[in-house]
Amino acid sequence: MTKHKTAREYIEQESKFGAHNYHPLDFVLSKGEGVYVWDVEGKKYMDFLAAYSAVNQGHNHPRIVKALVDQCGELALTSRAFRNDKFPPLLEKLSVMTGFEKVLLMNTGAEAVETAIKAARKWGYDKKGIPTDAAEIITCHGNFHGRTTTIIGFSDDPGTTSGFGPFTPGFHVVDYGCLEAVEKKINKNTCAVFLEPIQGEGGVIIPPEGYLKGLRELCDKHNVLMIVDEIQSGLGRTGKWFAYEHEGIRPDGVTIGKALSGGLYPVSAFLADNKVMDVFTPGTHGSTYGGNPLACAVASTALDVLVDEKLIEKSADFGVYLIEAMRAMNSPHVKEIRGRGLWIGLELYPEAGGARKFCEALGNEGLLCKETHTHTIRLAPPLVITKDQLNWAIDKIKKVLA
Repeated sequence: MTKHKTAREYIEQESKFGAHNYHPLDFVLSKGEGVYVWDVEGKKYMDFLAAYSAVNQGHNHPRIVKALVDQCGELALTSRAFRNDKFPPLLEKLSVMTGFEKVLLMNTGAEAVETAIKAARKWGYDKKGIPTDAAEIITCHGNFHGRTTTIIGFSDDPGTTSGFGPFTPGFHVVDYGCLEAVEKKINKNTCAVFLEPIQGEGGVIIPPEGYLKGLRELCDKHNVLMIVDEIQSGLGRTGKWFAYEHEGIRPDGVTIGKALSGGLYPVSAFLADNKVMDVFTPGTHGSTYGGNPLACAVASTALDVLVDEKLIEKSADFGVYLIEAMRAMNSPHVKEIRGRGLWIGLELYPEAGGARKFCEALGNEGLLCKETHTHTIRLAPPLVITKDQLNWAIDKIKKVLA
């Protein structure tokens, strides 16, 4: 009989043979179902991070698992050198559901962001007449869009950027939530404003009311694309399909990922109308795995689950309930509570000594959360959570924080 390692043995093995590019909490997980995960020693936890929104549909949702298994038995990969029968139906489903005319499928969120950057620049050259290699994109302080060298080049997090330069030029970073800062940076070579409608990694930072609407007006006024990163905020997390809908606007492009596959396979996409997407012609962009039949089967079912189980409506309803419970907590450690849908940032006072120790304490109570930017605990349960499960989690949070 194979002897199973202890959690400590797995941690030591990872430390010895793996790159030290993450600092995870020391819970070694081996099984997941719905809102729950189990560690290698059999202890059960409620997942209150949902893999940064990748498992909005819960861990190992049976319908998505079946789609994955069934498609694995038929055809997994063709590359885009040939066509497959799962790719076109997913394109149409995404287009109809989101209201954008065209879909470009990739794998990871960072790839979707890189796709959006390329689309914005090429639109600037082909449609706006920006001189070659002069296109500029405006982004925001506190952003997190991925880990490629181009993307980290417009991050202002020294932990992300230090030691990895030189970086790609053509980006201006301005204060998040400040329309005046954006307008000052717009010039004849500006092709796009690119931002998160809510900054997730930044600590669930919600911009002032009217900010997105103001950006839409600025972009229209100056013939600039407005592109939003909804990889973490989209597909139900904030109680709507997309976070930008809370202000009743429509961007020119959207990046999505994470929950697009329900956590079972990397799938991402860039969504836009013809005026933007038509800048891509054969050979100008691609991906070996992008749009493969396995990814398409999984993503199609993951989208169906969001609709059929009314998970977006549940996020809106339960989100109000969770935020009210957090605001009624009266914790001496909590400085600010920010949230929309089932997505909440509990920012702690610096005197509390950092959020990590509270996340460790919550983990010991059976509730898995993760700190971000030192002083903020991010709450983001799978959207399949029930009211009873939510109440259980609220009790644990109150016990540790109040």
